Amino acid sequence: MSDLPRKAVTRTAKLAALPLGFAGRATWGLGKRIGGKSAEIVAKELQQRTAEQLFKVLGELKGGAMKFGQAMSVFESALPEDIAGPYRAALTKLQDAAPPMPTRTVHAVLAERLGEDWRDFFLSFEDKPAAAASIGQVHRAVWHDGREVAVKVQYPGAGEALLSDLTQLSRFARLLGPLIPGMDIKPLITELRDRVSEELDYELEAQAQSEHAAEFADDPDVLVPDVVHQSDQVLVTEWIDGIPLAEVITNGTEEQRDRAGQLLARFLFSGPARTGLLHADPHPGNFRLLPDEDGETWRLGVLDFGTVDRLPGGLPQTIGDCLRMTLEGEADEVYDLLRSEGFVKDEIELDPDAVHEYLVPIIEPAEAEEFTFTRSWMRTQAARIADIRSPAHQLGKQLNLPPSYLLIHRVTLSTIGVLCQLNATVRLRDELESWLPGFLPEDDEDSAAIEAPA
Repeated sequence: MSDLPRKAVTRTAKLAALPLGFAGRATWGLGKRIGGKSAEIVAKELQQRTAEQLFKVLGELKGGAMKFGQAMSVFESALPEDIAGPYRAALTKLQDAAPPMPTRTVHAVLAERLGEDWRDFFLSFEDKPAAAASIGQVHRAVWHDGREVAVKVQYPGAGEALLSDLTQLSRFARLLGPLIPGMDIKPLITELRDRVSEELDYELEAQAQSEHAAEFADDPDVLVPDVVHQSDQVLVTEWIDGIPLAEVITNGTEEQRDRAGQLLARFLFSGPARTGLLHADPHPGNFRLLPDEDGETWRLGVLDFGTVDRLPGGLPQTIGDCLRMTLEGEADEVYDLLRSEGFVKDEIELDPDAVHEYLVPIIEPAEAEEFTFTRSWMRTQAARIADIRSPAHQLGKQLNLPPSYLLIHRVTLSTIGVLCQLNATVRLRDELESWLPGFLPEDDEDSAAIEAPA
């Protein structure tokens, strides 16, 4: 690949090949079965070939195609195991790697944005990228003051590519639906498309990352690298080492998995409370597990603040109120709250008890003192909602997700998906009590405020 494929006709042709490829492989599989191979063997071969093509096309195109692939990859734990296996390796590759941009293109961007003498900014600069993402790739370097830095360079034409990909993907969203049971793909693609302009703006990303870095500067659990330099299409931040979360998922110890899961949940809920911003791209490629100075505990390193949700008051209190009242069995009060917030439209009438029964299994992790997130639990939830014969499916179709909750919903689901990939045991209730407005009854909150040290 000589450059980021930018022409709409080229990218459209590649993406259009995905559903055609799915259909072609189905025909190939039928031929194999007629030829005597068992259905089970043929199905596994089909899944493997599909996974390979999916990664090849999405990874090569980068842009919106890869962004969609990364968003999908955190939901692989919802797939039945016999289907998830072949897809898992291919999708998780999208979290941390992709074919690189040519060195000459990287140098051209740096010369255009930092000046022809751009090398003077660095004591050293590695041409081979350390990581590649959907709209840019990262190079390791040493800043002129001796600091190790990560240099993120945006792909030329990334904006056009993002919009083109996501428009094309939305046209065959229904064909991709079976990859994530129980989830409507089209709204996910629409929401990703709505965020394009923000993600392309490295100035906005630098601001969000700087605010997080300042707030978590002395935090014992979370590390956010500070911004060193920012210009259009180039973002330089402090470099952090550590174990990529994708590796923890694959090979991590039980201790590492549990610690990563606890800190991921803590960052999800504490971030908005402390900064007024929600990190909205929680796929494993954006996190590292770092040993603390004592070498005995682990911290969570957080990367990529290109997509954030601005929540000046933290997460909406409605979420905490709804969780608390559902756990307390207050079905009528929960229903009234959901209706007032637009989760149940005015023209829809639902049974409050049925809504309560729909919600209880989903929020099970918030009830237990500690909860082990597993792929089997995720699959059970997905199957319950995806089965068109189930009452949960019928009720779910009648619920509405207000626009202001779209990104919060996706981030929460994605984080739960990662926790299930980690197979982590997490004290989620502790994080909700500490950071989620409304989760504790007002009397408890007042008591906590009185008892808190000055």
